Amino acid sequence: MDITERLTSRTIFRFWSPLALTWLMMALEQPILIAFIARLNDAKFNLAAFGIAGSFAMIIESPIIMLMSASTALVTGRHSYKKLKKFTDILNAVITTMQIIMLIPPVFRFIVIGLMEVPEDIARLAHIALLVFLPWAASIGYRRFYQGILIRNNLTRRVTYGTLVRLSVIVITGLLLYTAGVKGAYVGAGAMSLAVLCEAIATRLMVSKTLKTLLLKEDKENGNLKLRSIARFYYPLALTSVLSLGVHPFVTFFLGRSYMAVESLAVLPVVSSLVFIFRSLGLSYQEANIALIGKEKQNYWILRDFAVYLGLLVTVMITVLAFTPLADFWFINISGLSKELADLSYLPLKIMILLPALTVYLNFQRSCLIINGNTGPMSISTAIELISIIAVLLVCVVFLNLVGVVAASIAYVAGKGISNIYLAKKQVDVVDGWNLKKQV
Repeated sequence: MDITERLTSRTIFRFWSPLALTWLMMALEQPILIAFIARLNDAKFNLAAFGIAGSFAMIIESPIIMLMSASTALVTGRHSYKKLKKFTDILNAVITTMQIIMLIPPVFRFIVIGLMEVPEDIARLAHIALLVFLPWAASIGYRRFYQGILIRNNLTRRVTYGTLVRLSVIVITGLLLYTAGVKGAYVGAGAMSLAVLCEAIATRLMVSKTLKTLLLKEDKENGNLKLRSIARFYYPLALTSVLSLGVHPFVTFFLGRSYMAVESLAVLPVVSSLVFIFRSLGLSYQEANIALIGKEKQNYWILRDFAVYLGLLVTVMITVLAFTPLADFWFINISGLSKELADLSYLPLKIMILLPALTVYLNFQRSCLIINGNTGPMSISTAIELISIIAVLLVCVVFLNLVGVVAASIAYVAGKGISNIYLAKKQVDVVDGWNLKKQV
């Protein structure tokens, strides 16, 4: 029986929970690596360099982030699989070339030292770390493409198994490099690069049996899919990711000019990685909604209610952490921050307690647009978010002279909130359209 025919909250939870666990394990990567880096020599500089290299690695990979959603939505048989696989190959080649260009020393120095005014000793660490990140983007591209096929075929647990491989490799590699006394920024980049490569290989192995069946199946829904139509569908999704992750270099730019710049560059990845643990539950809900809403969109309301309760739950959880001694335990005992850096972390965490709930609602709205094939507003909302973040940073850093990490936390919440407000109306229009179709 089709899982979407008689959907209940329990069914949603069973389908979504492996995806949530997958994102949760990914969210634990950076805190684990930060715990290693913070206990090595020159922790402040290596944390800053790792944050800079990681932000560039993320913006380079950003065009392929939505491949999982595209694969979940579009791969219905042999023809659509081959077309989207070719599209993935092209996209991975382009982003890897972009990273190689970024690594050319004069280009890197111009951006990081010339434009961003990052201190030269931190920039040198970041350059090598970004080189170590070279396999990162393409590995994620292939992994997300095949994960979408697993999700489409109700095999979400295998997505979790792949992430278990990834997390295990991160811990083992991190321990080995930490024991060997490798510089902290290189520990983080090396462990993450090797981990996503192993996860991509594991995911490809787990999808093999499904692919054999898929390649024998004729496409009824997407039999006429072409590269051009995929590009039209995917372009707004890619632009959304580029704009969303592209905010990190802008934030780094402002932090480099802010009050307590080096400290802010060191602390922001620590606070952001903690908040991301709670945000991951919302990020995982996008593919679940796409897969479960049903051909007639009959499951929209129960999926929406689930999103509302999920948003409330993550808000309560992060609030308890931010306003109790648990914050001390996390930043000092687990992350290994010095008292100076830990003291700088508490206020940004408290400011960002709304981010997880805003992430839940934003990704639910995005999934409705993807289901409707109307991906354009997603790019607009992300552009609005980016502009809002830059505007708030400009005011807080240049005019108010706030501590950089505090300014960044205010900007992140303001940008995400404004983006949600914009998409809310678009989602209502989509749902109204579905209701009209039902009446006809």
